Amino acid sequence: MPEVIRVKALGRHLLKDPFLNKGTAFTAEERRAFHIEGRLPPRIETLDEQIERQYEQYSACKTNLEKYVFLRELQDYNRILYYSLVKHHLEEMLPIVYTPTVGEAIQEFSHIYREPRGLVVTESNYRDLDDILSTYSGTTKLAVVTDAEGILGIGDQGFGGIAICIGKLTLYSLAAGIRPIETLPVLFDFGTNNKKLLEDPFYLGVRQPRTRGAKYYEMIDAFVTAFKKRFPEATIQWEDLSKSTAFEVLGRYQDTIPSFNDDIQGTGAMALGGLIAATDQGKKLTEQVFLVSGAGAGGIGVASQIMHGLMHFGLTQEEAKERIYVLDSRGLVLSDRPGLEHYKLPFAHDRDKLIGWSYATENPNMMDTIRNAKVTALMGLSGQGGSFNQRVIEAVMENTPTPIVFALSNPTDLTEVLPKDAICWSDGAAIVATGSPFDPVEWKGKTYQIGQGNNTFVFPGIGWGVIACGASKINQEMMTAAAIALSTQVTAARLAEGAVFPPIAKLETVTQVVAKAVSDAAFKSGVAVHTPEYAEAYLAKPNWQPVYPIFVPDND
Repeated sequence: MPEVIRVKALGRHLLKDPFLNKGTAFTAEERRAFHIEGRLPPRIETLDEQIERQYEQYSACKTNLEKYVFLRELQDYNRILYYSLVKHHLEEMLPIVYTPTVGEAIQEFSHIYREPRGLVVTESNYRDLDDILSTYSGTTKLAVVTDAEGILGIGDQGFGGIAICIGKLTLYSLAAGIRPIETLPVLFDFGTNNKKLLEDPFYLGVRQPRTRGAKYYEMIDAFVTAFKKRFPEATIQWEDLSKSTAFEVLGRYQDTIPSFNDDIQGTGAMALGGLIAATDQGKKLTEQVFLVSGAGAGGIGVASQIMHGLMHFGLTQEEAKERIYVLDSRGLVLSDRPGLEHYKLPFAHDRDKLIGWSYATENPNMMDTIRNAKVTALMGLSGQGGSFNQRVIEAVMENTPTPIVFALSNPTDLTEVLPKDAICWSDGAAIVATGSPFDPVEWKGKTYQIGQGNNTFVFPGIGWGVIACGASKINQEMMTAAAIALSTQVTAARLAEGAVFPPIAKLETVTQVVAKAVSDAAFKSGVAVHTPEYAEAYLAKPNWQPVYPIFVPDND
């Protein structure tokens, strides 16, 4: 039975409100009651009929960017029709509203701009956030927040970064059933160092170099304080901050407000989930030796989560560290490197423990590390397309008959190895996953499905689980629980096809399982505020679905 809601808006005000607008689906009774008779085509359509028409128009778009713009315009016109359309065609449209097309949309955002969305915090308005947020809906439960300096391997994108927040929140509503009106995209526009943007006459953001240092944190402090005051039970997902600030921001506020960084913790939970599935549900995880290529937010997040995963399956912290090798642009991260960034320190190896290693340069490179450490699993988060070449894959095969190759960098042209190459060079033995979607690979009469290591499998469930249990903070136990839950959703048949992640078509089911695991871990670790009964009821089914409610006039 459709939900019945009371509505005050009349006439054009109703038709212009994307949260309320039904377009041609308004019934005859609603058209008369809300003074919109004569403002719409005479034919009354069902939601399914509207979806068919919109899909026809979408399919006529010639490029992925045109498809993105079409969907954004629909979202700004009619939220329910937008979400219902994307839900009906999720596997086809996810790469448009999210990775990889959203990267192009972010770069072109000022040129394709249509309607205002969310909250933009600047140096000129941060002192007024208390007043500004007082005008926003009092029901916000979740915000995705970025400063847009570390976007999707394309770096500093200034004002355009709000598009990544919009895309992430679309998935929260579709997969976790969080009402769109309860979500808020937030951009910190503290300037940009992107010369192309600063010279673009159409650029809509703040035209000055990025503000850094104490002033940067003063402005974020102001936002967190005002946001928590206005929405005391809301959760924050930090997104695409630069590696120089991502760890600092996460640590600064993780005890102040329930928050997590998707690039660090979400990527880590996703990668660990795939690794657990790839190693017989973790039974062989502790036998692997990991090379993490890339020491930014994603790389360190993956290394950290692997460490906690190894500890969960029985290793001590020191034993776990001995199986994880992190490489950055200067080679293997070693503890004697001058000026080593603080977030790399937990994974820096001591040079005196490399006795017996053979390497020619100051720091061992990728091939040196694979051969000396006997690496069995490659984790690509470097953004260096093609860096896992044939020599690299063959070197790993000298250490194991079934190399694990996760090429997780986005977008597609930055992936460390193409799946077809990894499978060819390993003669079909490699367990391959990628960050971007790839078609199946045919090799010697067998079809290999390529699992997409997509954060979409974890972050909606993390947010939903946190809201359900009312967690006061988000801890490591909750992230590990998310990873384990994700791994359980990879079927034996899927594994037999070569994929270590579920298909996107199972996103809603996966999200519900992850949310339950996160909530349970919060209760077990003592950070949940709500009762278990409340959380269980909240997670029983999505709180919202993209279907039209019945409107009745609110004459009060």
